[in-house]
Amino acid sequence: MPDTAHPGRSVRTPLVTVILPAKDAGEFIGTTLETLTRQFDDPAALKLVAIDDGSRDDTGVLMRRYAERFPHAEVLRNPSPRGLASARNQGLAHVEGDAFCFLDGDDWMQPQRLEVLSARLRELGCDFLRTDHVTVAGGRRALVRAPHPWREQVSSPREAILPENESTMVDYPYAWAGIFHRRILDRGLAAFPSGLFTAEDRPWIWRLHLEAESFAVVDAPALLYRRGVATSLTQARDRRQLDFARAMNEVIDIVERDPEAERFLAKAVWTALALSSHHLVRARRMNPALRTQMRAGIRDMLGRLPDAEAEAVLERFDGPRRRVLARILRQAGRAS
Repeated sequence: MPDTAHPGRSVRTPLVTVILPAKDAGEFIGTTLETLTRQFDDPAALKLVAIDDGSRDDTGVLMRRYAERFPHAEVLRNPSPRGLASARNQGLAHVEGDAFCFLDGDDWMQPQRLEVLSARLRELGCDFLRTDHVTVAGGRRALVRAPHPWREQVSSPREAILPENESTMVDYPYAWAGIFHRRILDRGLAAFPSGLFTAEDRPWIWRLHLEAESFAVVDAPALLYRRGVATSLTQARDRRQLDFARAMNEVIDIVERDPEAERFLAKAVWTALALSSHHLVRARRMNPALRTQMRAGIRDMLGRLPDAEAEAVLERFDGPRRRVLARILRQAGRAS
């Protein structure tokens, strides 16, 4: 159900479309929206596409209030939550201009971030840009660097996937940490797996790095990411977390279909095993029924990993991760 601000007004095409989905983010989204008013000197350079994903607080009210401040703005409302992946996909249908980006409802940007990024995207002529970000937890801030050794240089996204046992750009899946040329959208690489309520960015980042042609990591004014927010999916221990196994199955499917599958499978398997270890530890704090479902999903996902790659990765894992995985690997028919 769209609300379009400023119907009938004729203004120039925006430079950047910002896709902002949120659910029950009323405590923070005012800050998020306020920072969007400070991205360009000309407010017509930015289009806001805000998606109120079934909020029960004043998130939608704040979205509509701020939409009045932009010549280009649309507010979409879902009567019931569809999840972050589906809400982002809704926003993609409303992109205008040559560039777009994502923003979550509890994060914010330093002034002129999008002006800098849109200019660098034009100058470098690549498909997408990635940036560092700053985590905020209480009064503490910490810089998290994008795990790519070359800055301000156009590179092949494929060449930023390996090595398998080190953090690389497919381990930096944050959709909001960058900007994208609209040809990514036109080529069908921008959409997220529909219906996933968590880990939706894992198959998304793999497809992006396997199928896009060029990218760069650049410096820009910061995006600030709140950690420890109670409504964040990273904090949730409910059934939304069950989508992790489905997301990793999609990653394996994407890699197995690639012409260079043999080259990249070990990395996908390493990621699946490492994240499974993490989720198994978190599952200990779930209620028993959900914990059982989580373990079953992970067991089935691990059971379909290619044998040679799985065995090679397990041999290189440290003791703690092997111990966490031992029981479920036996259940999946694998030695640990």
